[in-house]
Amino acid sequence: MTDLGLLSARAVQELCRAGRATRGSLYLLDREHEHYRRAATSDPSTATGLPDSMALDHPVPHRLSSPQSGTDPHHSPAAGGAFALDSSDEPALAAMGMSLALPHISRGQLIAFSLLDARQPCGHDAASVQALLAVLAQTATNAIDRLMLYEDLHRSHLLMKRTDRLKSLETIAGGFAHEIRNPLTSIKTFIQLAPERKDDPDFIRDFSRIVLDDVYRIERLIDEILDYARYMEPKLTEEDINDIVSSCLYFIDVKADSKGIKIEKELASNLPRVMLDRQQVKQVFLNLFLNALDAMGKGGGFLRVRTKPLSKPGGKIWIQVETEDTGEGIPEGNLEHIFDPFFTTKHESGEHEGTGLGLTIVHQIIQEHRGEIQVRSVPGQGTTFLVNLPALSP
Repeated sequence: MTDLGLLSARAVQELCRAGRATRGSLYLLDREHEHYRRAATSDPSTATGLPDSMALDHPVPHRLSSPQSGTDPHHSPAAGGAFALDSSDEPALAAMGMSLALPHISRGQLIAFSLLDARQPCGHDAASVQALLAVLAQTATNAIDRLMLYEDLHRSHLLMKRTDRLKSLETIAGGFAHEIRNPLTSIKTFIQLAPERKDDPDFIRDFSRIVLDDVYRIERLIDEILDYARYMEPKLTEEDINDIVSSCLYFIDVKADSKGIKIEKELASNLPRVMLDRQQVKQVFLNLFLNALDAMGKGGGFLRVRTKPLSKPGGKIWIQVETEDTGEGIPEGNLEHIFDPFFTTKHESGEHEGTGLGLTIVHQIIQEHRGEIQVRSVPGQGTTFLVNLPALSP
């Protein structure tokens, strides 16, 4: 199972079956809100009287997380750190007949717990029932812990992508300011001349059309920047890779010019289109282009970007985007680590300090698009990144 809710429900069902219980509920640790939330119940009627959440210091999770939970003389000990509930733990739970609390502990932390209306069995089968409950509780713990770790990892990846995206917004803002200067000039000119030329229909008609086009142009730019800053789940659309590359190059044009870096692009015509998430792939190329500018420093140089079709075995056509700079290059010993998280060769202080996450995110995005990214570099001469993406069939 890959869904935490479904897994919790299945765990409750199996624990009820093994413990000969008719009702049960499972509570999961919610680290963000610092409580345990009810994730599943054996049936809808069970949820009616149960609390939606319990604080971390509630008597039940507090006792379950204690290493001495089975030694308190006021509670009946059970297998695997479980204990029998009574009215001193939670009157409402006891009133509902919830009589057994089972811990789900991983790496010393109570990540979840289950409540059952199962009394401790008596007689010759007591030990076997207790042992079975302990084994099932531990099996559920392992599965829950794995899915919780997966969700934490997924959230971390989202945060990494969002953080890296925001780091590029400064450069995008510079390109945006450069891009809107001309349309704003035409709008300003129209406003200044309109009072004098209000009786000239040709002027009003032609200039109004120009101004309206410029307003639409500014709106499109704003939409793109907002889409870029706001990470969303991947949304694949049919795209022209040359259009995306050109858009990214335009945004870095101001920064490249300020460093004396010349941009050269060779974009092949009639390339097949590609299914991709436009904003994520823009993030890939902006990251590669900005890294290239940083590698060349303030001494100038060339950034060459080429696109071309690429034939793969079996007759499949891919698209290749090549990014070549004339910077300082990457030492051979570092090449195998450049996609590792937190590995960076930028050690400047302040805002230009490298986080070591940019190329990790680039690599992940390309993999999610079922593509490839390769790098080759010669110290002192420059670095080339090759991004290969599968194209749509003609």
